[in-house]
Amino acid sequence: MESVEVFATEGKGRGLKAQKEFLPGDVIFAEPAYAAVVFDSLTHVICHTCFKRQERLHRCGQCKFAYYCDRTCQRAAWLNHKNECSAIKRHGKAPTENIRLAARILWKIEREGSGLSEGCLVSIDELQNHVDSFGDEEKKELRADVESFLEFWPPHCQQFGMQFISHIFGVISCNGFTLSDQRGLQAVGVGIFPNLCQANHDCWPNCTVVFNNGNHEAVRSMFHTQMRIELRALNKISPGDELTVSYVDFLNLSEERRKQLKKQYYFDCTCEHCKKQLKDDLMLAVKAGDSKPSADVVKEVTQLSKDTLEKINKARMEGHYHEVVKLCRDCLKKQEPVLGDTNIYLLRILSIASEVLSYLQMFEEAADYAKRMVDGYLKIYHPNNAQLGMAVMRAGVTHWHAGLIEAGHGLICKAYAILLITHGPSHPITKDLEVMRVQTEMELRMFQQNEFMYYKMREAALKNQKIQVMPEPSNENAPSLFHKKE
Repeated sequence: MESVEVFATEGKGRGLKAQKEFLPGDVIFAEPAYAAVVFDSLTHVICHTCFKRQERLHRCGQCKFAYYCDRTCQRAAWLNHKNECSAIKRHGKAPTENIRLAARILWKIEREGSGLSEGCLVSIDELQNHVDSFGDEEKKELRADVESFLEFWPPHCQQFGMQFISHIFGVISCNGFTLSDQRGLQAVGVGIFPNLCQANHDCWPNCTVVFNNGNHEAVRSMFHTQMRIELRALNKISPGDELTVSYVDFLNLSEERRKQLKKQYYFDCTCEHCKKQLKDDLMLAVKAGDSKPSADVVKEVTQLSKDTLEKINKARMEGHYHEVVKLCRDCLKKQEPVLGDTNIYLLRILSIASEVLSYLQMFEEAADYAKRMVDGYLKIYHPNNAQLGMAVMRAGVTHWHAGLIEAGHGLICKAYAILLITHGPSHPITKDLEVMRVQTEMELRMFQQNEFMYYKMREAALKNQKIQVMPEPSNENAPSLFHKKE
């Protein structure tokens, strides 16, 4: 941690600043979790050590609750699971994820004390809890969590005061970091990372955070790497610069982002993009030219878009994907004469349409929508934004499946360049992209040498093997940086 230091910021409390120069893609620091747990709904399909999704997991023979990839992961988890295991057996069942995380934090404090842990810039005691800012409903939930915790906490363990237990739940509420599976596509758990908690928010940050599940597959344990988060530079950072990350997705109007930040994290965003409402004009763009639509027409189409998105969410939840496609097509017909190419409501419909059409293997139409979506994203997002990289990757794969090899290869290369910075070369997603980049480059050479032969070989290959597409569309948004209890 010699590359960063904690400092007092003006009006934002503590923050982190760089002690040396960093270039795009550099890992500023890596930090293992102080404590982490798998979400309640996924405890049987996600490894409780590395948080990877696996088809076959080994169950703990004692509590029958925890699952692991193999004996290696199970042994690595024992220090943190030992007390939890006996407490679950005594209690009769596992409590909720918030209770389990609070218990793991307090068991670690019982073992090591509440002072600075090795490699930590701040102690758990010093983390913000914002309990004083809680509304009535949040205070009610806090009291319920504390009561449930006290029922679960074994009497022979160190006893903590109500105020300190409330502090721990407040820390979890405000600082719980979302953990994703090995592909980075689904949120699977929540953890506490004290150093990361010191990084302040900026809607246009100079850093990004990626979760690395680690690697326990090497035969020799000396080559194992542990689960951790990595703070990575998005652009050149000079010594003395504050290190910032974005707590929310940028693809929202500045007013919406500020509302979300105030509600979830209890502060008013004063970043340049919010103060000056930068990019809002692009996100609310309407068709220009002689036939520019009236304000009333724009308002009507915007409301139609919002209503359609609600209907789409309902249809997706019920698995009615052909209905989703129909809703998207009808909405796009109304949007296209009125809304500009970067309008967020148009982009949201294009994103859903391309994803669902890909799942239904209607690749040519999906590719058209995906290309328009990416063109809009490139004008709005930071050029090294992780969500932009994922969207470009998805568009590249869709074009590849549609047989549009030139465009597909170009998009996959663009996505690879972004994810090399945001995720690094060893991340599973980046490795997958590298394989796709090499494969599409080979196919592109074949296409350029003999276009007719390329399509004949592709047709023959598709007859023998069904194209593998993305998993069933999820109604969840991309994992956010910090986890907020629903």
